[in-house]
Amino acid sequence: MNAIDNRRAFLGMLRFSEGTSNSPTTRDRGYDQIVGRTRFTSYADHPRVRVWIPRIKNWSTAAGGYQLLMRYYDIYRQRLGLTGFGPDVQDTIALQQIRECRALPDIDAGRLGDAIPKCKNIWASLPGAGYGQFEHRYVDLERAFTQEGGEAIVLPTLKTSEELHLAFVEAGGVLA
Repeated sequence: MNAIDNRRAFLGMLRFSEGTSNSPTTRDRGYDQIVGRTRFTSYADHPRVRVWIPRIKNWSTAAGGYQLLMRYYDIYRQRLGLTGFGPDVQDTIALQQIRECRALPDIDAGRLGDAIPKCKNIWASLPGAGYGQFEHRYVDLERAFTQEGGEAIVLPTLKTSEELHLAFVEAGGVLA
């Protein structure tokens, strides 16, 4: 298992999850996307565009492959000494955010089942994020991760409610 390949694959998985790499308007693997599936054309700076999102009744400045808000871009740009908003800068910021979530060792080892929940407070499209927008299933994220060249430790198979009920009863459980 190669940690660099897993990091690159996790970043690709995040762009898939955020809907940028698979956007019909992207011309650069999602790095050129503004929330709402529009595109920006200059990597000189964060596009600094406010978009009204009716579903959440709020404004957003999310942009780039990882849908980074303008206010966070400004903080990370200064903290990390970055220039511009190109793909390398976006990747650097996303990796820093993942590092702050303490998920890098899990990603390096292919433990998606551990890494994804650690990052859900940053990326609303991850399962369990709870921001009220579409959240991907683990199985879809694992597929995206492996398609990007990552190696994942197999996630546990989810049981149906019927399977759980049967196991409970077989183990001596009594239903009220």
